[in-house]
Amino acid sequence: MFCYQCQETAKNTGCTKQGVCGKDATLAKELDNLVFECQELSTLNHHLRSHNQDDLQTSRLITDALFTTITNTNFDAESVKTKIQYLRDKKHELKTRAHENHIPLHNLKLTFLPPILGQSSILEEQDQDLRSLKQLIIYGLKGVSAYARHAQRLGYEDNTLYSNLEEALSLTRQKETTKDQLISCVKGVGELGIRAMHLLDKANTITFGHPQNTKVATTVGNRPGILVTGHDLQDLKELLDQTNDKQIDVYTHGEMLPAHYYPYFKKYPHFKGNYGGSWWQQTQEFEKFNGPILFTSNCIVPPPANATYQDRLYTTGSAYLENAKHIPLNHDTQTKKFTCIINKAHQCKPPQPIDNTELQGGFAHQQLTKLKPQIISAIKKGDIKKFVVMAGCDGRMPVREYYTNFAKALPPDIIILTAGCAKYRYNKLSLQPNPHFPRILDAGQCNDTYSLIVFADELRKELGLKNLNDLPVVYNIAWYEQKAVIVLLALLSLGIKNIKLGPTLPAFLSPEIIKLLQKEYNLTTITTIEDDMKELAL
Repeated sequence: MFCYQCQETAKNTGCTKQGVCGKDATLAKELDNLVFECQELSTLNHHLRSHNQDDLQTSRLITDALFTTITNTNFDAESVKTKIQYLRDKKHELKTRAHENHIPLHNLKLTFLPPILGQSSILEEQDQDLRSLKQLIIYGLKGVSAYARHAQRLGYEDNTLYSNLEEALSLTRQKETTKDQLISCVKGVGELGIRAMHLLDKANTITFGHPQNTKVATTVGNRPGILVTGHDLQDLKELLDQTNDKQIDVYTHGEMLPAHYYPYFKKYPHFKGNYGGSWWQQTQEFEKFNGPILFTSNCIVPPPANATYQDRLYTTGSAYLENAKHIPLNHDTQTKKFTCIINKAHQCKPPQPIDNTELQGGFAHQQLTKLKPQIISAIKKGDIKKFVVMAGCDGRMPVREYYTNFAKALPPDIIILTAGCAKYRYNKLSLQPNPHFPRILDAGQCNDTYSLIVFADELRKELGLKNLNDLPVVYNIAWYEQKAVIVLLALLSLGIKNIKLGPTLPAFLSPEIIKLLQKEYNLTTITTIEDDMKELAL
């Protein structure tokens, strides 16, 4: 196998025997095959779109398949093989449609992927710079697909987004592409990321209301509980509806924490609070929760062999785990039945307490807009010197303690803007207070970085500045997987410079592409807290 799509890849070069995430060579090969089929099907569907014969279901299959290849999403090779067959069947269907409508396909050179013997299809591209750019595009599109899939669950879709995604993905399969073509495509993918985040923001806020400044308890009750992790808010809504009056409490975990910020979810008296911390701590925390756990998207850590919670794990959506029960979508009603999880919860003890604090958040773009007059006044008075964007992902590597210590070192006139699970490195700290604002303004999930972009542009206009880089805003972002890749590309597409990315630069970036990013955007990685604070003028 060969995989280097996440920040924790072995030796920051690539996993070649076993993924640090837990996937083995067999699963890695099938995921490679799935990406290949997405490339081929994208090429075909985009070609048919130019003849007004594209297929919406094809776009949905592609986004689901790409989402399932994101790190920590699918750990079940058989489910991946099933998805591969779905894509191949759809490819045959579209070829038949093209033939019936006299649409030529001879220039597309569509084939089935031959068995991979001893190496990943990633390495088929011999030129390391072209390979680097192609993988950057693919990983960015995986992030776009994740956001598109969550929007789909809420009934929101964008055919232009699908068209651009499939065009970009088909480019990565073409052999006669130039570096300039791929660089242009990378920038386009960044713009597509903003479009996808905007679509999901629209879907979430129209469905559940705009997030509000909210304090979330981390304590537990005395009734059995169900723990929901991942990102899919529609799954949470349906579970809460089905657990009403069932004498069960529902808790959030990881990236599901921001659900508490939405007005819609405040009406459920059994929506208890948040349990635990970041995704990678689940092997300890799930033991203590005692009840069933529902994975709604990427966040899975395969349980160790001696884990007592293995029979309490459930997956749904694009997430799969071998030996865990998968909750399917009823395509006729577009709903899911969580009866098996509810029944399991009734057999379990209440969760053990592991925390006793409050987490504050809900500072998405509408809430930040309401605070804008006070923020501008504080900036002019010097009560706010700068904002530092510490969005992105958390991870298990000890080097990530850097972000905890960086937050501790910031003076009270520096306000942290965050989104994503990176917040778990510092959201329980007792930071020096600012006289007017919480030291940490949490917008929500990683896709809610869109809120920080919207707010930054509003602030730029209000302060009469020409460029986002002229704002008193700096960026120290942690990354782990492919949704963070699309967030980074989105920021770069806006021309934002001087971003610090860590704890390491991506292994899939070749030295030449790193030089290009450094030259055009001054993209660098973290060093020491003291030197980074000095460089960012904090």
